[in-house]
Amino acid sequence: MDLLSPILGGLLIGASAAALLALDGRIAGVSGILGGILAPRRGDVAWRVAFVAGLVGGGLAVRMLFVDPFRGVTATPYAAIVAAGFLVGFGASLGSGCTSGHGVCGIGRLSRRSIVATVTFMLAGAITVFALRHGLGVWP
Repeated sequence: MDLLSPILGGLLIGASAAALLALDGRIAGVSGILGGILAPRRGDVAWRVAFVAGLVGGGLAVRMLFVDPFRGVTATPYAAIVAAGFLVGFGASLGSGCTSGHGVCGIGRLSRRSIVATVTFMLAGAITVFALRHGLGVWP
């Protein structure tokens, strides 16, 4: 396994979140950024669209530059990916933020609420994977 890719990815995510906070005073919580596009406020949409376009564009660039970078994801049925997306959206709404907002930005600011939310996200994810793989025998 190539260890350099996740290290570089993590550094880029952290640097991007820090830059958005330092340069614009905004938290890089993807669910909140996307929510601001779906329920726009005057003068607050362009940066959000640029942020989301950068996420999509980055994924497309990686797909074009590397051989099978999303190995495993492409084997997952689209219905499962869509269902997972809706569940993540529901969880982000329920938790008043997503893993990027709480996990990357909130923990970095030592927010107690974000630390509790991130621990809850991680435990729920671990329990879900365990239940699907070992309880129901679902293996990607």
